[in-house]
Amino acid sequence: MRRRPYLLDADPQAPFPPAALALREPDGLLAVGGDLSPPRLLAAYRGGIFPWYSEGQPILWWSPDPRAVFRTDAVHLATRFRRQLRASRWILRADTRFADVMAACARAPRHGQSGTWITPDMMAAYARLHALGHAHSVEVFDGERLVGGIYGVAVGRMFFGESMFSAVAGGSKAALAGLAGYLAARGWPLIDAQVENPHLLRMGAERWPRDAFMARIAPLVGHVGNVGAWTNDFGERTAASLGVSAGGAA
Repeated sequence: MRRRPYLLDADPQAPFPPAALALREPDGLLAVGGDLSPPRLLAAYRGGIFPWYSEGQPILWWSPDPRAVFRTDAVHLATRFRRQLRASRWILRADTRFADVMAACARAPRHGQSGTWITPDMMAAYARLHALGHAHSVEVFDGERLVGGIYGVAVGRMFFGESMFSAVAGGSKAALAGLAGYLAARGWPLIDAQVENPHLLRMGAERWPRDAFMARIAPLVGHVGNVGAWTNDFGERTAASLGVSAGGAA
């Protein structure tokens, strides 16, 4: 008999089932229900689990196998793009336009998808996490125009990427590279990218078996993280510096 995903308890403090119990078909579906409260979301990320569902569906919780993962010191930018960045006027900041980054990610077209999982409820939930200092964005600006960005959740010394967008070609690449450089300098070794796609693999994402991913993040999520806005610590960085310092790919 085909096993069904677990039905979550209404108590937001109730534990998730282990990620290893996720279904193989559909890949990674673990649980259904619950809510998007900060305690529930933070517990999910600590357990290698994230919500992903469409408008009109119940909340679905996933832990796919394999997992797409970036090493923060190994994000690749193509040589041609790095040359473009060295001549760029783009500026990177953190946590100054979180809601706008989420909204832009929700509007961004996705190959093979007709809608978005970034529903109004999801936007409200991550806005709460951001206000509490757990969710963060890195933004790319051309003047005052937002041309790219990425957002996700920080737990301990682990960053769980949720989505990124480009309003101008290359904006998401610059945001990811800027985030990776910031994290690497602070000893955060990994960015979770959830599910692979060709774009992420070209930028250096690796395919990790779920058990290896879970073993690696366990000590990272157990650290006492730097909760709060990253704006001052991140500062203002030029995209031109990414063209010099980022890892290259042919």
